Parts: sequence; C-alpha cells; structure tokens
Amino acid sequence: MTITEYNRCVDHYADGMFRFILKNYRDEEKSKDIVQESFLRLWEKVSEVSFEKAKSYLFTTAYHTMIDAIRKEKYWEDTNTTRHQGQTEEIGFSDVKHVLDQALRLLPEIQRSVILLRDYEGYSYQEIGEITRLNESQVKVYIYRARVFLKNYIGKLENVI
Repeated sequence: MTITEYNRCVDHYADGMFRFILKNYRDEEKSKDIVQESFLRLWEKVSEVSFEKAKSYLFTTAYHTMIDAIRKEKYWEDTNTTRHQGQTEEIGFSDVKHVLDQALRLLPEIQRSVILLRDYEGYSYQEIGEITRLNESQVKVYIYRARVFLKNYIGKLENVI
C-alpha cells in the first residue's frame, strides 16, 4: 500500500470506524484512541496489507482492540469494586432513539457488534465474519437473535412511554 492509499483509508474509513466503536464502547475519548491505534497498526503493516483489504483490516483491528479494552475494564471493575445487589432502576423513555440505545446496551457484546456492523455500517455477512472471526452462519444467528431481542424490547409499551 502506498502513502496515498493509506491517506485515502484515513479519509474514507476513520469516521465509520469511530461511529462503530463509539456505539459499542460509549466513551468518545477511548473510541478515538482505538481508531488511532488501528491506523497505527495499519501503518506498521503498510507493506503487508493491500489497499483492497485495508477496510477489513482496520475494522477487524478496531473491533479486537475494543474487545481487549472492554475486557481489561471489566477485570479492573470486578477487582476494584463490589456490586450492589437488589438495586433496580426504572427509566421511562419518550424518544425512540433513547429506547434503541438502551436496547443496544442490553445486548450481549457480540450481538451488539454484529448488528451495528450490519445495520449501521452496512457490511455483508461475510465481511462481518472476517471482522469478528465468526463464520457466516454464526453471524446470521447472532444478528437474528439481536433483532428478535430488539423487536421484543422496543415492542413493549412500557419501554417507549
């Protein structure tokens, strides 16, 4: 890959990667760091990665960097804090976007990732499989389960009102 092609990758993919990571990670600064780290790793392998495969490489790298960061945070959270049992929080929504965001937060990590890659970023099942290292059938199952959950969650009147 040439420097010009690398710069085109930055121009074309940085915003989409940031949106994808931010939607999953929900921390703007850390999402920027993950995108930056992904482009740094691409730069380190610029001679090995072709321009045609750069998008897949970038999203795969960003996804796995995000997963590592989430796991690291969960580890520290589990070791440094105690969880409070029995506390419940009731939230009423009047905005569909808030309901959808809440529903996405409730999805398991892998389902949230594949649904965002498919429905927000427009990737094919095969591309999502390459990014997440799942086979195409697994991707379809996770997307189906996520959509069923979202439909049931959003369909409940008490979540919308």
